[in-house]
Amino acid sequence: MQEKKSIHGSWASRWVFILAATGSAVGLGNIWKFPYITGENGGGAFVLVYLLCIALVGIPIMIGEVFIGRRARQSPINALQDLAEESGSSKHWGAIGFMGMLAGVLIFSFYSVVAGWVLQYIFSTASGALNGVSSEQAGTLFNELLADPTTLLMWHTLFTIMVVGVVIGGVNAGLERATRIMMPALFVLLFVLFGYGMSTDGFAAGWSFMFDFDFSKLTWDAVLVAVGHSFFTLSLGMGSIMAYGSYMPKRASIGSTVLAIGFLDTLVALVAGLAIFPIIFSNGMDPAAGPGLMFISLPVAFGQMAGGQFFGTLFFILIGVAAWTSAISLLEPTVAYLVERVGMKRSSATISLGVVVWGMGILCLGSFNFMSDVTLFGKNVFDFLDYITANIMLPLGGIMVALFAGWVVKQKFSSDEINLKSEALFKLWVFVVKFIAPVAVGVVFILNL
Repeated sequence: MQEKKSIHGSWASRWVFILAATGSAVGLGNIWKFPYITGENGGGAFVLVYLLCIALVGIPIMIGEVFIGRRARQSPINALQDLAEESGSSKHWGAIGFMGMLAGVLIFSFYSVVAGWVLQYIFSTASGALNGVSSEQAGTLFNELLADPTTLLMWHTLFTIMVVGVVIGGVNAGLERATRIMMPALFVLLFVLFGYGMSTDGFAAGWSFMFDFDFSKLTWDAVLVAVGHSFFTLSLGMGSIMAYGSYMPKRASIGSTVLAIGFLDTLVALVAGLAIFPIIFSNGMDPAAGPGLMFISLPVAFGQMAGGQFFGTLFFILIGVAAWTSAISLLEPTVAYLVERVGMKRSSATISLGVVVWGMGILCLGSFNFMSDVTLFGKNVFDFLDYITANIMLPLGGIMVALFAGWVVKQKFSSDEINLKSEALFKLWVFVVKFIAPVAVGVVFILNL
């Protein structure tokens, strides 16, 4: 078969793809959510289960997404349709790609609101507004931010423009150029903060909290959280990795590349925990503070320690960069589809989509103020979109991708594309993607409904 080429271009090298895909995977989930769910679920034992889930669920499904994208060299809907036809199956499998792309757009609409909070906190921390605040004052400041639609709109708009500005440049001038700058910056910021965490009195307590194994605290619910987070942290089920895979160089090994992405994504989550928990313990705060950890507990901690204003600003810049790299990948699959199927110029497609998600974001930020009384199935717009994407669309998409890669695509195609050196390893991947990954994600899907 003659090798297909993407009309959008391709990554300059395997390492650029690794950085781009890691940028997609590394977001608020790693640096904000992972530390607090570790805190809520008992520390080290949870981390071990999470790592097993990455190996048995995340990596196999990611390999499936990447090989589908690279073989078809198109956006998710077109890639799934073409590969289904090539394997003698129905074009209706393209619906998985549609659901994933829709999920990415819906996620962006509330993700950009949270990213806007982060931008506000960069400014607040750098200006010294959080110096010396108490927990009550930090809570009040955060609630005042949520109640102020004008400020939320300003930051949501700025973040949307930042993302559209990158995506509009295309694979090489936009995504790749941004990746080459932002990902090294993210790693530098993370390890500076890790070094800062090591210098605090609470580092030993933070280390013990993350890596001491207390299986008595590991509940069945914690296992479900680990399976779910291992899947969501790698940006699976929304077409982002499939789209990025379509730009992947043919000569690059999919297996080793995906392992590298999984390793870097997990490394960021663990190092973020080791940067955050020592600061929490040094200030006598609760490591299981939940979502408030980032916007209430940590600002209090930074505001009360020597050098806290500087390192607090670095921390929120780190979160902002991580949110930016992830958000880019949420829009790229739909932009690629509009260019391929509708024939739009990339600039027109990106701006049009940017306007749509910006408008949807206004509904999400309104959930905390002027639209707080508007509910869908008992939830405000923000929480409703968060719920249907995280609990329904992404896991359903992940299950269907696993079934498609394992049962629909001819094994000759997947074997040729993945090109593992060991036949036994390939058979192991086929077994996991056919049986273990769909069942594991399916259990989480059913129990979360």
